[in-house]
Amino acid sequence: MTPPRAGSRSGRTPATTPRLDVDALLADRHTRIIVCCGAGGVGKTTTAAALGLRAAEQGRHVVVLTIDPARRLAQSMGLTELDNQPRPVTGIDLGAGGSLDAMMLDMKRTFDDVVLAHSTPEKAAQILANPFYEAVSSSFAGTQEYMAMEKLGQLRAEADAEGTWDLIVVDTPPSRSALDFLDAPTRLGSFLDGRFIRLLTAPAKAGGRAYLRVFNAGINLVSSTMSKVLGGDMLRDVQTFVMALDTMFGGFRERADQTYALLKQDSTAFLVVAAPERDALREASFFVDRLEVDGMPLSGLVINRIQQVAAPGLSAARARAAAEQRADEGDVLTAGLLTVHASVAETAERQRHLVGRFFAGHPKTPVVEVPALAEDVHDIDGLRLVGAALAGPVS
Repeated sequence: MTPPRAGSRSGRTPATTPRLDVDALLADRHTRIIVCCGAGGVGKTTTAAALGLRAAEQGRHVVVLTIDPARRLAQSMGLTELDNQPRPVTGIDLGAGGSLDAMMLDMKRTFDDVVLAHSTPEKAAQILANPFYEAVSSSFAGTQEYMAMEKLGQLRAEADAEGTWDLIVVDTPPSRSALDFLDAPTRLGSFLDGRFIRLLTAPAKAGGRAYLRVFNAGINLVSSTMSKVLGGDMLRDVQTFVMALDTMFGGFRERADQTYALLKQDSTAFLVVAAPERDALREASFFVDRLEVDGMPLSGLVINRIQQVAAPGLSAARARAAAEQRADEGDVLTAGLLTVHASVAETAERQRHLVGRFFAGHPKTPVVEVPALAEDVHDIDGLRLVGAALAGPVS
């Protein structure tokens, strides 16, 4: 039988679209990092956790790194909390010899650890006590994405040195744009090389008193203007922070470049996660295109929460017509059921139309569809169901 086209009532992907083989990806020991990326609210955290669990129960030694402040990963894995250190997940099937650890990125703690590891105790104390550092490490735009890069680099180094894990699954930050994760190293470099930073660090780098006197004549005018805008105390905090951190700038950039290069290796697999909604699929399309431009190893697309129809042969229009007839005949219960079916069928049809448009633009991208579940995932059994859906065809 010829497989149905996109937009047919079965809801399956077009015959020309390759299917993402998740189990083959997890079984490939050459794959060391899986990055789940996409817009916020599309199920990246659940997908990452389900992949980690399935890989562990198939014999891999896995650590899942999540950057989701909602803490759903901890709840679904039966942990009371996750923090900046990997913790073992219990209650899983270890018959195949695997293991599973999980952790949640603490952005400020990771930044603090970097400062402590790459500066003298005196310099570290000066940086950590600086009010501007407190703001940057807690809420500065892009810090979360960059620290995710830092932590990923740390985990991979530990895995290589100690053999702790053979697979790292990353749940990327719930950013406004999925591209923020890939752009973090570039934005950091632009910040460190920016005119404002160079202006603030120039006095310490100035060679000779004559140059410093000339420089000070110019910076005094600029500083007085910025003081009026920022406030004198804040400007001094910024200058102090930048001067204290100056010796670490090269290390930040170097590690960011190393992790970015790591993501481009064929031992890394990107999975773009989307929901069957217009904005999420548009974001997924942008990300797929960006990965191709950057030469990143895209393994495929996961489309979560695909609406299933119990009776695909009954269209929404026919169901509504039948509901009206039953209602006129006084059969309220049947009319209500038919109305619910019509609503579900309309949702499924809308989703198939949107997904079909994505397929038309990316016909060679491997895809797996995960059906919408009746309830939220909140435990190991729920994650197993998602893992099975990721690995098996949508019925």
